[in-house]
Amino acid sequence: MDDLFFTGGVFGGTRGARVVPLEKGVFPLDHECELEKKDYLNCQKTSGHQSETCREFSKKYLQCRMEK
Repeated sequence: MDDLFFTGGVFGGTRGARVVPLEKGVFPLDHECELEKKDYLNCQKTSGHQSETCREFSKKYLQCRMEK
């Protein structure tokens, strides 16, 4: 039973293992709703990141993502 603590932790995980992030563009949503995303980000940039100003763009983008 003592080996349990040395072979992967109490819950079977590997402590200290390095986590590698996923590559950009792996998920299908990364490629869909591109126009809505660009419109929303452009609005954010031009409005000085005022979320109230870009609410309609945000709604369109989120609606597109929910439909996909």
